[in-house]
Amino acid sequence: MRKLTYYVAVSLDGYIAGPDGEYDFYPEDEDKAAWVNERFPESVPTHLRPHFGMPVDTPNREWDTVLMGRGAYEPARAAGIVSPYAHMKQYVFSRTLDPVGDPRLEIVGADPVEFVRELKAEAGLGIWLCGGGRLAGALADEIDELVIKSYPVIAGAGAPMIAGGFRPARFAVTERREFGNGTVVTRLTRGGGGS
Repeated sequence: MRKLTYYVAVSLDGYIAGPDGEYDFYPEDEDKAAWVNERFPESVPTHLRPHFGMPVDTPNREWDTVLMGRGAYEPARAAGIVSPYAHMKQYVFSRTLDPVGDPRLEIVGADPVEFVRELKAEAGLGIWLCGGGRLAGALADEIDELVIKSYPVIAGAGAPMIAGGFRPARFAVTERREFGNGTVVTRLTRGGGGS
């Protein structure tokens, strides 16, 4: 069975983006960027790969499918990019967007939980939950793994990492790496004492 991994950047106070979708307040670090690009090459949008010195056809290592809420998809859409992760199968969960006419990107208006359960049963690499917070909240019980890029910054307001009701779930740390700018990347797996 495929795993659903929520791989996301987050501020110290738990926000993945500012009130208007901003994410440019996260301090970057060349070592962290190089490590992430090698470790999770599929997380680099197809059109940005040459900018990072990465061939457009770099193979996927962890995931071959990406899930996005409308807010996570909107920056690409606003820039005229229909298929930001053309190297993967892309699903955007929205009840208001029309189909985009690209076979690599599907707009999904169905219940995300049932949809993800079906995806998990299919063959393939893992599934990356790119964001946003509302979609993560809807899929909280389906998240098998977290990869959190925690930046040393407080946002104050914005989109929470997971929006929704109170549902504590335990995750066990399986890997942690700190970078020179204070960013910490932590990988966690569901479990570690019950949920």
